[in-house]
Amino acid sequence: MYNRSAEQLSTADSDTGLVLDGGVRKHGHMSTPVKPPNGRDVIAQFLPQSPFVAKLGIVADMLDDHEVRLRLPWDPSNVTVGDMVHGGAIATLADLTVMAAAWCRADTPPQPRGVTVSMALDFMAPARATDVIGIGRALRRGRSLVNCEAEIVDPQDRLIAKALGTYKLG
Repeated sequence: MYNRSAEQLSTADSDTGLVLDGGVRKHGHMSTPVKPPNGRDVIAQFLPQSPFVAKLGIVADMLDDHEVRLRLPWDPSNVTVGDMVHGGAIATLADLTVMAAAWCRADTPPQPRGVTVSMALDFMAPARATDVIGIGRALRRGRSLVNCEAEIVDPQDRLIAKALGTYKLG
């Protein structure tokens, strides 16, 4: 659902590092270009290619038009003290969840770019020695700005943090 054929040619956008499929290479020649990627394709390709996302181990469990779920797997190297997941790792998950929610129902411009404009994050409870899950939804879509929310929960659905963010697509 998220991956494309390994034969597809990729080009990188210099501003965001997003890699998009531009066509299929056959015998050294370009064939008819493939359908342009949608926003879900953009975020599905971005997440595993981002070095910081990969370093934290964040993965997309679900990318849907109405809801996204990203997961930060438990890793003892992502703690503050003892077994408490670092707030910066949780904030990163919240930011990525907002970004994924903004892209998932978006039309994709020829050169996709995006940036977090603002994000407010409230921590509700510590996450201790557990995976942390980001559940994101777009609340309102304008021409280029998307208002989103992200709930950060543990696997037992206990609220760890809540974020409201504005993401600019362009």
